[in-house]
Amino acid sequence: MLPRFDLTDPKDALTLLEDVTTNVKQIQDSVLEAILSRNAQTEYLRGLLDGQVDKESFKKNVPVVTYEDFRSYIDRLTNGEPSDLICDRPISLFLASSGTSAGVPKFIPLTAEEFEQRISFGSLYRSLLYKHIKGLNQGKSLTFYFVTGEIKTVFGLLAMSMITCILKRLNTTNSLLWDKLQVSPHEIATCVDTTQSMYCQLLCGLLQRDNVARLGAPFASIVVKVMKFLENHWHELCSNIRTGRLSDWITDVQCVSGVAKFLTAPNPDLANLVEQECNKASWEAIVGRLWPKAKCIEGVITGSMAQYIPLLEYYGGSLPLVSSWYGGSECFVGVNVNPLSKPSDVSYTIIPSMGYFEFLEVEKDQRTCHDPVKNLVVVDLVDVKIGHDYELVVTTFSGLYRYRVGDVLRITGFHNNAPKFRFVGRHNVVLSIGMDKTYEEDLLKAVKNAKLLLEPYDLMVMDFTSRADLSSFPGHYVLYWELGSKTKDAKLEPDPNFLEECCFTIEKSFDTVYRKERKYDKNIGPLEIKVVKSGTFDELMNFAVSRGSSVSQYKTPISVTSEEVLKILEANVVSESFRASPTVRFLL
Repeated sequence: MLPRFDLTDPKDALTLLEDVTTNVKQIQDSVLEAILSRNAQTEYLRGLLDGQVDKESFKKNVPVVTYEDFRSYIDRLTNGEPSDLICDRPISLFLASSGTSAGVPKFIPLTAEEFEQRISFGSLYRSLLYKHIKGLNQGKSLTFYFVTGEIKTVFGLLAMSMITCILKRLNTTNSLLWDKLQVSPHEIATCVDTTQSMYCQLLCGLLQRDNVARLGAPFASIVVKVMKFLENHWHELCSNIRTGRLSDWITDVQCVSGVAKFLTAPNPDLANLVEQECNKASWEAIVGRLWPKAKCIEGVITGSMAQYIPLLEYYGGSLPLVSSWYGGSECFVGVNVNPLSKPSDVSYTIIPSMGYFEFLEVEKDQRTCHDPVKNLVVVDLVDVKIGHDYELVVTTFSGLYRYRVGDVLRITGFHNNAPKFRFVGRHNVVLSIGMDKTYEEDLLKAVKNAKLLLEPYDLMVMDFTSRADLSSFPGHYVLYWELGSKTKDAKLEPDPNFLEECCFTIEKSFDTVYRKERKYDKNIGPLEIKVVKSGTFDELMNFAVSRGSSVSQYKTPISVTSEEVLKILEANVVSESFRASPTVRFLL
């Protein structure tokens, strides 16, 4: 566990960061010893270790598991059985994962102690920002957070997203810290009506535009959605500022009281300024124009979030993009110790106090893990090698043991003795017709190459997803693109020949297996791009939220299989789709 430190003192946090990234082996051994000694008498470990709590016995007898392997214990806990099934401390709640990968949220156990550790983790990261970005502490953060409803289990424990958990369970000290750091009042961020919350957070941000030192959200995709929301609502926001009166449709008590702290009188000068900037033909660099003292845009921009980098660069102009930290519902893992690094160079440094970390070797050529039953190769944190790919395996104080997170990480170097890694993507294949296996990283690179063709036309891919269409032979890949323009009121009707070129560019970016299968339509048919109406991906997000996902944690799935999601996509396809010609124009 992280040693205690002053959450408000960046110097104290930086000293601690250097300590924990230097004494890595000692800390990892201590973490595992503490977890095992605490939880040795739980039903799960007792049945596997029989009282033996040394590292060798742990590695020999405790299996590496997935969520499905562990689900029966989660089900028993949610149905009222005691926490000591897996953990010696009371489980205070369950964290509901985003559900992006599995289609439905997973329930991850969390103790009060580990919750406080995650709050401390955030202060470690914040200290790095203050160190590398001068003057950041002279203002506040306009960070867009959103909560979701809570699910009550049979036993009465609550399940909620990580962001909801943090926002709703801040103690007095942390609440004071929020007011010191954030532009938008806490009560607005905890409003469950996402639309009212987003509107009021934007309104507070505009009213305090000269006090905004950084702008962001947990994920890059949320920043993009906020910008699109601003494009649709700036007229009304200006009206509120000009009259000093909040729109009648804002009825949530928390939002009304939060905005009332700042919307105290008419401000026609500010309204005119915002109107002038928003009314220009292009929204390029709009963030810096509306918030002139902002020094960065913040949010996770790695993995599947990398597709939004061009949009963030468009909205942000010259503002640096800061990718903050890496973690999930299962465990907070690493921070970006070089927050001003280029998006393509972002690596995260593992904080060894947050859990016990192991790494399942992934063969890059085959992009498959070693056989999980016969030939499992798992290495310790201190034994990873630069340039190698690994699937992350975590053991936590809250009762997860040798749990496969499903993320593939590539080791890029070390900070002191702690490994640095780049997030490669989810381990699972996202598209496949036959022998071909296209992973998240491969698809993102291919689409990135095709996006370059859009630039001369001032077009942007606002969001995308994909599927493998097996309804006919041969099957083929289908990409759904939502397009946007860099200039106002431009028609989003690209030439069919141009989008056909995009199809070819994507196909040429795939590996030799795909291209061999694709040759002359032998086993894979021509890739297809379907352009969907503006707002389609907001509709997908709303659907996911209605099923229990969190707006703050929502990530557009790279590929979809759900029939319900496919119906939404197909219902929004514009009149034409664009498909590569049957004859392949590239060589093997």
